[in-house]
Amino acid sequence: MYSAIASNKRNTVFIMLFFVVLVAGLGWVASLYYGTGIFWGALIGAAIYTLIQYFAAARLALAVNGAHEITKADNPRLYRIVENLSITDGLPMPKVYVIDDPSPNAFATGRDPGNAYVAATTGILDLMSDRELTAVMAHEMGHVKNYDIRVMMIVFGMVSAIGFIADILLRLSFFSGSDNRDRSPLFLILGIAAAIISPIVAMLVQAAISRQREYLADATGAMTTRDAEGLATALEKIGQVGSTMQRQNSSTAHLFFANPLKGGLANAFSTHPPIEERVARLRSIGKSM
Repeated sequence: MYSAIASNKRNTVFIMLFFVVLVAGLGWVASLYYGTGIFWGALIGAAIYTLIQYFAAARLALAVNGAHEITKADNPRLYRIVENLSITDGLPMPKVYVIDDPSPNAFATGRDPGNAYVAATTGILDLMSDRELTAVMAHEMGHVKNYDIRVMMIVFGMVSAIGFIADILLRLSFFSGSDNRDRSPLFLILGIAAAIISPIVAMLVQAAISRQREYLADATGAMTTRDAEGLATALEKIGQVGSTMQRQNSSTAHLFFANPLKGGLANAFSTHPPIEERVARLRSIGKSM
């Protein structure tokens, strides 16, 4: 567990550096045609954006998914479950949010256990028994405990920005702002290739980082509650009814308990391991308890 936490702290730095280098690379491609000013602007902008995201990305993730904060009086059941898990894990009480969505899902975000947020959909509150809801929220608190939230928050900021920058670069490849330069087919091809490949690279990083963390959070949650079966049955219920959210946002998909996106590319670049595999691993853990 301690090695996983240390690894997450290191990975946070690596991902932030990777993002700055990738954006600077996109700026370099653009500078081949538009001048070196774009490269330096991209490099400085990426560094500033990374710093801002470190402090602001968690609240942005909550906002884009329509989450609203609750108190104990608003939903005593959910609040007390999170409160009890915080005491069990020896963690500060995170802020609790609810998302008005019939799909059963949940997520955690933040930069560290002292600045953490957990959210649950109205769908998962309606579907799950107390035992199952406790297991799901223990999984989310596992992300907090393991510092997964910090890594996944930075990935969210990276994916959001790269998608935006790649779109700008693609448009610049087609529409030149200069009337006194001849358009070079080579630069056009480089611009298009960078704009297409960069979001795919970002999604692959997003998926690779998230999948192993889901297994780890499953195991952490099961160890916290001593109830691997409760989490297994919760996953089976979600597998039966589906976890697709009404509000689709690919940049935050890796934060959720189950894949919130529809099929197609969502499956090709899924940020979550198959539910069947998660259930099998949990039942194996349960036998060893």
